[in-house]
Amino acid sequence: MPLIQSTYMGPPAYLFNGHLETIIPSLFRNVMDVNYSREKIHTTDGDFLNLDWSKVGSDRLLLISHGLEGDSQRHYVRGMVKLFNSQGIDALVWNNRTCGGEINLKPILYHHGASYDLEDVVNYVLKTQQYREIYLSGISMGGAQTLKYLGEKGADLPAKITKAAVYSTPCNLPSSAATLKYRSNRFYKNRFLGKLKKKMAAKALQYPELIDLELLNTVEDFDTFDTFFTAKLHGFKDAADFYQAVSADRWMPHISIPTLIINATNDPLLGPACYPIELAERKSEITLEMPKRGGHTGFIKYGEEFTWAEKRVLDFLVNS
Repeated sequence: MPLIQSTYMGPPAYLFNGHLETIIPSLFRNVMDVNYSREKIHTTDGDFLNLDWSKVGSDRLLLISHGLEGDSQRHYVRGMVKLFNSQGIDALVWNNRTCGGEINLKPILYHHGASYDLEDVVNYVLKTQQYREIYLSGISMGGAQTLKYLGEKGADLPAKITKAAVYSTPCNLPSSAATLKYRSNRFYKNRFLGKLKKKMAAKALQYPELIDLELLNTVEDFDTFDTFFTAKLHGFKDAADFYQAVSADRWMPHISIPTLIINATNDPLLGPACYPIELAERKSEITLEMPKRGGHTGFIKYGEEFTWAEKRVLDFLVNS
């Protein structure tokens, strides 16, 4: 039963609740000395993705999927890249469509279920590189994309992908989306929604016939945004249909490699169904670790450059 006791002892005293553990690192943590080499690849549907490489000459690769409205420059990504590079392992971060500083070509943007783009990245790496072993890691939304991809491939997963580890991951998207309705989570809702509305406005310049800018300007909640924009552009009926259709836990029972899920129980952006306890108890491939502290993509340790979650991912993927 891979449901394990967490080793995380908690953050510095000044981060005394899940919101501070989430917000302070997001605003102020700065991981220095990470340098990328960018490569643009074509997707199966004729769009493109920007890949950011950090190579140290390894025959092993960590492939990282970032969170909602993130990119390769987010602190949690740079921390992972720097830590794995320091251990002699190459790192690759793929930027979701519209993320990483460049608007994409197609009408669609990206979402929690966009495992098709992750699959394109994996296939490109397998075709053009000579790694003997590949690890997958995802943070927040990127964790959901990773889990969905692993479950979709199941026993047909490429053999070079040997392990995976994700954290702060909305395993059940409806449960996670519901947290953005809480008054206590207004800060996160407004921040994410503001950024996404700007991107949708930019997309409207490309496809004015598809996007109602007048309606967009009135949107104040994710149900409305995802019903009239995300769902519409990606072929779903409404927000509820979208959340249910792409939720990672629909595919997680089919995961075939050792996979670590780290979700703090005080994460303000994860609902109860985001902790797959019953699945972990019956499925040997999934290890679930639920620290009492950590917030959302936090897990800071006093006086240390790398977070506990980053070190835990390294330990699981490389040393276990």
